[in-house]
Amino acid sequence: MTPEKKIGLPTRDAYGQALVEVGKANPSVVVLDADVSGSTKSRTFAKEFPDRFFNFGIAEANMVSAAAGFASCGKIPFASSFAAFLMCKSFEQLRMSVANPHLNVKICGSHSGISLGEDGASQMAVEDIALALALPKFVVLAPADEFATRALVKQAAKYVGPVYIRTGRPPSPILYSEGEDFTIGQAKTLRPGRHVTVIAIGLLVWETLEAARICKDKGIDVRVIDMHTVRPLDEEAIHQAARETGAIVTAEEHLVNCGMGTQVAQFISQNCPVPMEFVGLKDTYAESGKPNELFERYGLTSRHIVSAIEQVLKKKQ
Repeated sequence: MTPEKKIGLPTRDAYGQALVEVGKANPSVVVLDADVSGSTKSRTFAKEFPDRFFNFGIAEANMVSAAAGFASCGKIPFASSFAAFLMCKSFEQLRMSVANPHLNVKICGSHSGISLGEDGASQMAVEDIALALALPKFVVLAPADEFATRALVKQAAKYVGPVYIRTGRPPSPILYSEGEDFTIGQAKTLRPGRHVTVIAIGLLVWETLEAARICKDKGIDVRVIDMHTVRPLDEEAIHQAARETGAIVTAEEHLVNCGMGTQVAQFISQNCPVPMEFVGLKDTYAESGKPNELFERYGLTSRHIVSAIEQVLKKKQ
């Protein structure tokens, strides 16, 4: 049964709340922002710990370099901005100042995907996961709701090494409850199933649960996995799903040719080949519009996931 849809906080709000919690627990935590703390919600931390918050203005690359400096001095920096600005404009600094020396820097890209809506393509990060995955040994997290976000931010603070956290602008459907345990690299199986598995991240997790409900009425039993950690992947969960269901669909609010789905496909092809289909942005940027309209236009709804499930089952037969 799909749970009743209850709308919770945007994951960006939960990120701001979690920063305060980790800041209280560890005085080494510092927070940096690029003049958008009201949007990334790192302002919540700034109000609580003004002496540990640093605004770098519209200078994301400089902010990332400073975060690396903080980390080299033993601090635990969380650097936040819009994902499109942070990952695209700061890639050289992320590459050479953070990833190469493997420093303990946490990067949060807010307003990810196309669900930020009317702000348009310039601010829609549809390649941020790909850029993060291109940085060796970067952990990549894509929480699906407020509870997952708070838990994973706390896990990121404890993890020693670079982490990218993807958050979003719109309110997110609630999937978990307070106190739900999350571990980096361990996916969540939200629904068992025998015929096909859908592996999803972010807002597409709820859409996948709705697709599974629709498929149940069609006699199709769908397993649903929330792959909140895109790297390191939960390879055991993927392998088990491939063995037991024999078909995989991935669903993400990101370009399909370079995101979570390609990571899953690489593992599948090398270890347990089964038919696959991919739901996501198909080699395009998006227009400006309301999130639900954009999801429909660019094929990110439960209806599109059902179609992908039916296609992959044809291949399986």
